[in-house]
Amino acid sequence: MKLILLPLLLLASAFISAQQLDTPNYTVEIQQLCPEGEVQCQQVLYKGTSKVSGASIELKGTAWHSWCADGVTPCRFLGYQFKNGRIRYLVHESGLLQVIGRSGRVLVEEQGIWDYQQGTQQEQPNHNTKPEPKAKA
Repeated sequence: MKLILLPLLLLASAFISAQQLDTPNYTVEIQQLCPEGEVQCQQVLYKGTSKVSGASIELKGTAWHSWCADGVTPCRFLGYQFKNGRIRYLVHESGLLQVIGRSGRVLVEEQGIWDYQQGTQQEQPNHNTKPEPKAKA
């Protein structure tokens, strides 16, 4: 049984797309566990860590979209949404992190910067088009 699960886990890891959002007080790692191109990913992981206290939380959630006029087709990607009881965590495509309390009051609202990492163990390509200078002998 273990021999069957190992190749499946390795194949599944090829579909993981990791993104990190850095805000003034939090680091948020988002992992989509869906195949590339799947529009409405229902398997997204959130790991948020406070830069002040070091406390962290892990949540499961989904991709978040606006809906087209038909009310069925997803139109525009908005970000990700997660729930912890009645508290909502919204991670906007723009890099805005919001935590909304039970009464709808905004508990956290911080703008961050995205750091995209394709895959879990792949090197990022070097897009530098300038040739490296030759070393003098």
